[in-house]
Amino acid sequence: MHRRPRRNRQSAAIRGMAQEIHLTVDHLVQPIFLVEGEGIKEEISSLPGTFRFSTDEALKEVESCMQLGLKSFILFPKIAQEHKDKRATYSYDPENFYLKAATAIKDQFPEACLISDVAMDPYSIDGHDGVVYDGKILNDETLHILQKMAVAQAKAGFDVLGPSDMMDGRVEAIRTVLDEEGFTDTSIMSYTAKYASAFYGPFRDALDSAPVEGADIPKDKKTYQMNPANRREALIEGELDTLEGADFLMVKPALNYMDVILTMKQHFELPIAAYHVSGECAMLIAACQNGWLDYDTAMPETLLSLYRAGADVIITYFAKDYAKMQAGI
Repeated sequence: MHRRPRRNRQSAAIRGMAQEIHLTVDHLVQPIFLVEGEGIKEEISSLPGTFRFSTDEALKEVESCMQLGLKSFILFPKIAQEHKDKRATYSYDPENFYLKAATAIKDQFPEACLISDVAMDPYSIDGHDGVVYDGKILNDETLHILQKMAVAQAKAGFDVLGPSDMMDGRVEAIRTVLDEEGFTDTSIMSYTAKYASAFYGPFRDALDSAPVEGADIPKDKKTYQMNPANRREALIEGELDTLEGADFLMVKPALNYMDVILTMKQHFELPIAAYHVSGECAMLIAACQNGWLDYDTAMPETLLSLYRAGADVIITYFAKDYAKMQAGI
């Protein structure tokens, strides 16, 4: 045999030379959950190893990540019930602790990249990403609220805004108002292909943001999040978001949608982000805790597979652990 592929696998040095892709921490984003108060670091029971932080503790966490070379963070707020209403008015209140936390992080770590969450559900008493009226989600009425939220977040210092609501036209609405307000350098990472997935459970536990049961409240998000059976539809969303001014296109979830990641990578020039969601991470953690998998090999293999599928950016709860591994810690 003249061709023996195993020759390129016979030692670590040769395997390194032949390796096709290299995933670095520059491609990873660490999610951080924020909660109002001081001195708070509470673990999320359904997502072991992930915590809710008050601002002072979040600053310590960001510093720890930065020391490992991890520079990008996506922030999510857990909002107390007294701040919630049907139109998410606290989301753009200057006294919103989430906005103040972002400003504090940027003041202390100006080189960090902060990504926001633009959606009503953390602030809504209905638990939905849009205005609920007579049992329906009102698309265009929601856009006005998202615009106010986006401007408030840009003023707070977020580098990238992440509209996760899946309302039609929200990227154009946000891009327009940002430009009008002078935030032409603020980027948009659109949740382009966000599916109505079963894998969001631990995230909703972390934020207490699941849809609320009620006679006039939709029981799920299927009228605005995408059908898991559809792939071509992602190209429609991708084309719209590109034309409307998005700077990144996201696929969420990631592992069960690697075909969508690849499809988006093949059709669009913009960077493709993949959100390795809470349920996907929790399953791997549970398997490792039961001794069925080895975390130190399964976790990096999982992230590498997402990068190989075409994700330029990977949002994952394993980002810090991967950074430690790369640093030899």
